[in-house]
Amino acid sequence: MKKVTAIVMLLVIVIASLAVFVACDKNTSLGSDFTVPEGGYDGSAVTIKFYHTMGQSLRKILDNHIVEFNKIYPNITIKAEQVGGYDEVLNQINTELAGGSENAPNLAYCYSDHVAVYNLSKSVIKLDVLADSNITNSDGSLVGFTQEEKDNFIEHFYNEGKQFGDGATYQLPLSRSTEVLYYNKDFFDKNNLTPPTTWDEMEVLCAKIKELDSESTPLGYDSEANWFITMAEQSGSGYTTLDGDDNFTFVNDTNKAFVKKLREWRQKGYVVTKSLNSNTYTSDLFKIGEVQGKLKTYMCIGSSGGATYQRPAKENGKYLFEVGISPLPQLDPSNPKAMSQGPSLCIFNKKNPQEVLATWLFAKYLTTNLEFQSDFAMESGYIPVIKSVNDDPIYKAWLEKYNGGDFLTAYGAKMCTENQNACFTSPAFNGSSSAREQVGLLLAKCMSSDTTDVDALINSAFKDAYDKCIYDQQ
Repeated sequence: MKKVTAIVMLLVIVIASLAVFVACDKNTSLGSDFTVPEGGYDGSAVTIKFYHTMGQSLRKILDNHIVEFNKIYPNITIKAEQVGGYDEVLNQINTELAGGSENAPNLAYCYSDHVAVYNLSKSVIKLDVLADSNITNSDGSLVGFTQEEKDNFIEHFYNEGKQFGDGATYQLPLSRSTEVLYYNKDFFDKNNLTPPTTWDEMEVLCAKIKELDSESTPLGYDSEANWFITMAEQSGSGYTTLDGDDNFTFVNDTNKAFVKKLREWRQKGYVVTKSLNSNTYTSDLFKIGEVQGKLKTYMCIGSSGGATYQRPAKENGKYLFEVGISPLPQLDPSNPKAMSQGPSLCIFNKKNPQEVLATWLFAKYLTTNLEFQSDFAMESGYIPVIKSVNDDPIYKAWLEKYNGGDFLTAYGAKMCTENQNACFTSPAFNGSSSAREQVGLLLAKCMSSDTTDVDALINSAFKDAYDKCIYDQQ
């Protein structure tokens, strides 16, 4: 019986996937248009289903602000549900969209690649008509953003919602982070080491650390996909594009050269990634410090919003070591590039326009309310997406407490804030999620293989990745 049930569930998922991945122009976003009714939100009793990935501490922040939101809109019931991680949210919504957008949530955490998938079934609302609406709701509040609210958004974070190729806005930014370099400050100070600003300096530093501690693997970098995409962006060599007939531009000599270089680093024992560490986060190797006889790192590249995962344990009430944070190494420090990450919000179309309006008002609250943005940032370590939080006395006082121990999250947020102009994103389209997965797999394959014909390995890995991207896009 269990076997039959498993087969049935598998068929449901397959059918759901086929229903979502309908044939379409690969460069055209197919979001849903919406007309704001006269009178805006009329005070109707509606229930909003919100899928997210928040852990317990952030759920508490969310719950507190749902109470505040309901003081403004008492007839809007928010049912917030932690589905799992981002991939679980994507899979759950894909399955539900197989039966139509009425089965999907009203609001969801998202990455741009996920929205590109949802757009294939015309399920995601184009937000511009809501954001620009001058219609007032029954309580006298404005449907759209005020000019002050528009100007308050950090512009490049807001514009990430427009990267789908048709100029329309499909998502609102909720919070942001970027990749940074965490390092063992005690070890660096003791050995007169300096955090690298370039990848060439990183290579020299890794060689020096291996001389000091041959048991170590100097650098941990969890995401092969992030590393590949970042190197392509820093070198200007190409990864994906919305221009032309071919979205996938990552097969080129420049990218093959840096993959070959990173393979050499792996062969020399300079670097370990998550997949090369038995799919275990490399922060686990970083946090142990200088424990003898164990694989360990003295540097780890990860999200500025994930600083808490880089904090070492305490021994006799004291951290094993102090953590330092520096910007991501660059190919050209005068033109820095680091990936922009973090959750956005997308709204799904519904037959009842009052549901859509109520969902929009909640999304508007989460993205423009200073207290929520500040509370969320201080709890998560992500940075806010509106400028006014940076002038909030409570947030400023928290940020100024940054250090390499108890306030490591503030340290990560400070580093992200100072380097936010370096943040970049890649275009989102049908196939962009596959591209991300495939370049990560090809880098892991090239770094881990023990073949002696390296050029053949790299050429084959790039071809296989490209062919799989084309197949997935069809």
